[in-house]
Amino acid sequence: MLYVVAWPLLSEADDTALRRLRAQYHPREADLIGPHFTLVFGAPVEREATLREALAAIGRRPFWFLIDRIERNDLYLYAEPSDGAAELTDLYESLNLTLGSEPFQPHITLGRFSTAIEAEQVARIVGRQNLPIHGRIEELALLKREGDRLAALTTVRL
Repeated sequence: MLYVVAWPLLSEADDTALRRLRAQYHPREADLIGPHFTLVFGAPVEREATLREALAAIGRRPFWFLIDRIERNDLYLYAEPSDGAAELTDLYESLNLTLGSEPFQPHITLGRFSTAIEAEQVARIVGRQNLPIHGRIEELALLKREGDRLAALTTVRL
């Protein structure tokens, strides 16, 4: 499977906080990949050439984002940007041949919980302790999942 992610540049404190949260509440994925915005999720390997071309054609400049809310969706906890969300959505739309029935909501996954109540409790605490988070997107990466690891096939600087 292939993925395209946007790597956030964060302050050391914010990067540490997000990594700590992911390690605590999403340990299986935290060992695989650090904080990121997923723009293409689980594409078949046959799309590699198409995704490489689409990445090479992106003419966007680096941009800032602001995460000012923590959201819960069922059992998952997300950090969602307000500023920068439109730019991330534009990137998503330029990289996906067909858009899903659900609208794209840029986010960094922070955790997966066994109950919605637990997710809600953690969301409140995380929001009070860690927001706002400011960052910048300057680089996208095409990744390939190989067993229990991700390999970078190419990176593109904005």
